[in-house]
Amino acid sequence: MTKPTPRSTVLAIDAYVPGRSAAPGAARVFKLSANETPLGPSPRAVEALRNMAGEIALYPEGSSRALREAIGARYALNPDRIIAGAGSDNLLELLALAYIGPGDEGVYSQHGFLEYKIVTLAAGGTPVVAPETNYTADVDALLACVSERTKIVFLANPNNPTGTFVPANEVSRLARSLPAHVLLVLDSAYAEYVLREDYEAGVALVDAHENVVMTRTFSKIYGLAALRVGWAYGPAHVIDALNRIRSPFNVSSAGSAAAIAALSDRAHLDAAIAHNDRWLPWLSREISALGLDVLPSVANFVAIRFPDAPGLTALDADRFLMSRGLVLRAIGAYGMGEFLRLTVGAQEANERVVEALAEFMQSARVRQDAQAGVHG
Repeated sequence: MTKPTPRSTVLAIDAYVPGRSAAPGAARVFKLSANETPLGPSPRAVEALRNMAGEIALYPEGSSRALREAIGARYALNPDRIIAGAGSDNLLELLALAYIGPGDEGVYSQHGFLEYKIVTLAAGGTPVVAPETNYTADVDALLACVSERTKIVFLANPNNPTGTFVPANEVSRLARSLPAHVLLVLDSAYAEYVLREDYEAGVALVDAHENVVMTRTFSKIYGLAALRVGWAYGPAHVIDALNRIRSPFNVSSAGSAAAIAALSDRAHLDAAIAHNDRWLPWLSREISALGLDVLPSVANFVAIRFPDAPGLTALDADRFLMSRGLVLRAIGAYGMGEFLRLTVGAQEANERVVEALAEFMQSARVRQDAQAGVHG
């Protein structure tokens, strides 16, 4: 019996698996697996959501005009060069669909966001992986992978799940060095968290080049993940192409209203930045003091490497933490099976996870010593 068959590239996709949210058997759960903000959304966003509840029978304004204008006012950008989407993932999909086809290639770094591979395959293209240096995207390695078949180079900056970043001068070198037919997609989902002076989210590069586009999201620091709102800023010809293929009404009225209100609440944004600026280095320092490697991060999460030793592996640690209601993110799908990714949480969650990791390391080493004594 014959049946409809998807393209081979679709069947080659490993479906994206979100971070877990439950810890069976735990009396209380601290979800630290999805890089969500511990401060939650702005009260203004919540109020805006309530106020528009009576309008949900009506279709949204089709172009997200009010949202684009609010983003443009916030960042001094031309709203006509902004497109909104159902999260930045939606915009990555549209970019791949618009520019990649059978025989084309999408390039991304070794531990880059899984969506780049997924959207490249979904569009019928071939994913090409560039090696990283110290878990950081390498501009020369990315350029070495570029060919006549390359249509997009994806760069998450900062990168998820490593938390590392590429300095502005290196990203600029990448943009200058790419052939004109290659689109550079700068995925800046965590840009608001970065306080480094040598970082740039991508606006200047978009303004300077005809083949650079920047994507952003309201899911992270703005706390609107459930509403699925993202946006991209790019050259007029890129935005025009994306608008031709995006679904009608791809951003809900609820999402737009909440995002516009969130943009207006600078105090809430500043509080989220300050919270992360306090606890990100604290977690890195305290966890490193336990004898674990922590990758240097500029985002709102850290990647923790565990030893390749019985009782001390990332899998062992994950089970131990889960039993205490602490849900982290296993990142074996990124080729980082020895790591767990930890989101910066509220104070109680941060302190609990450090205490639990200290207990885990101590108990595992006690077991190792006991076993060594028996065998000795």
